[in-house]
This record gives sequence, structure tokens and C-alpha cells, in this order.
Amino acid sequence: MPFSRRISGSRTIAFWIFLLLLLSIALPPRLGAQDSDDDEDEPPPPATHAAIAGKRIFQQRCGFCHGADGSGGEGPDLLHSSLVLHDDNGNLILPVVRGGRAAQGMPAFSLPPLQIRQIAAFLHEEIQADATIFYTNSTADYSLKKLLVGNASAGKIYFNGEGKCSGCHSPTGDLAHIASKYRPIELQSRIAYPAGTTPTIEVTLPSGLKLSGAQVYADPFVVSLRDARGWTRSFSTDHVKVEIHDPLLEHKRLLTIYTDTILHDLFAYLETLKE
Repeated sequence: MPFSRRISGSRTIAFWIFLLLLLSIALPPRLGAQDSDDDEDEPPPPATHAAIAGKRIFQQRCGFCHGADGSGGEGPDLLHSSLVLHDDNGNLILPVVRGGRAAQGMPAFSLPPLQIRQIAAFLHEEIQADATIFYTNSTADYSLKKLLVGNASAGKIYFNGEGKCSGCHSPTGDLAHIASKYRPIELQSRIAYPAGTTPTIEVTLPSGLKLSGAQVYADPFVVSLRDARGWTRSFSTDHVKVEIHDPLLEHKRLLTIYTDTILHDLFAYLETLKE
């Protein structure tokens, strides 16, 4: 006997109403929304609690100089600052906030590490939002024709010479066919802002015992690492010896050396590595 026949009269109607309601909950909302223009008006994802707290602190302590959103005022634009872009949970921002930059007219602020990490969270969310607006409002992708303004031969010479890039990279090894793997704008960005490699930390305790693992957090006062068992351990730098091994350290050093010409030449050279 079919299942529906075991439910008679009004109970059958009630059953099907219940089933339709259940399906309406289970199915994704706005089926076919990918073909609609309404998505363009959807609000951005909500800010994290850390970023919300950081925004309040930033606007109270920093906004008078750097602007309410960090995009600059009397002081510099932080959303396009190399230091902020390479900051990881406040590790680069904290020393600047704590020590100030007297030569640039920035005073020191004795904020606790938690508040500085919250400021960092706010700035990183603003950077992400700024980048999203930038790419959304672009009328077209950045084509190779627009970006390829450097000299590939000069880029190759810098790669193998002064830049010392060939000490870690190889056009026939890790960089083989790299121009085919990334769009031009992505490849150019990866030269200036490489990512994807996590630093490791080795801590030597007063007893001589050494512990190591992937970096979770690091500033001049506290470091945290995740060991091989997945445990996160934190140490005060006053009581242990700390060595941080950052595979991207040389790239960060180059950021202080790069000129527009060098970046354009390197990009032009890497664009030759297609086949």
C-alpha cells in the first residue's frame, strides 16, 4: 500500500503542507540567484569582534592623524603601507605603536598587545574591503598589455645578479611556467607581496630544552607556536631564547630596495616563463 494512503483526509493535506515547508527550509534560498543582479546590493560580511573593537580604539587614538578608516589624513595612508600589508596579527604594527616614529612625528602609545592586535584586525579588514571595492569597480581586468612596461632582459639580470633571486628560485624549477599559472595582475602582486609560507619558531627554555613549531604569533614581548602535536604554546621573550626562521625574510628585505623600475623589469622577465 502506498505510504500516502495510510494518511487519510485532512491528515493527508497536512502532511503535504508539512513536507513543502520542510523542503522550503532545506533548499538554498533564492535559487538561481547567481543570474540575478540583486547580489550586487548584498551587504559585505560582518566584521569580526576584534576588528570592531580595533576600529573604536583606532578612531580614538590614531584616526586624528591617519583618518577614521586608516586611508590617511595628516599622517600617511596605512591601507597601502608595506608594513601593514605584511603584518601578521600585529607583529609588525606593535613595535611601531609602542616605540613611535619620532622622525615622522608619530608619538609612542603604551597600548596593551591585545588592543594593538585589535587595531591590526581592523586595518586588515579595511584593506580587504578596499581591495574588494577596487577590483569590483574595475571596468576590466588588468591586461598584460597594460602591465608589461618593463625590460625582460634587465629583469633577468637583476634576478640572477643584484636581486639574488636565483639563490632560492629557479626558472626551470619552482618558477617554471609561472606566467601560465597566474593572471598578470596576480603575478605582479606576488613579486611585491609573496605569501603562503608560515615562519617557524624555535624556543630554547632556561633548562636547555628546545621546542619548535609553526609561528602562530610573534611580537617583541610574546611568541606563540604550534608544535607537532597541534598544541599552541606561548612564551614571554624575557624568559626564553627565541629564533624565528622566516622563509620570506629576504623578500621583506627587498621591499626596502625595490623601485618601480625593478618591479616592472622583474615582472617582464617572469612573464617570459610561460612554456
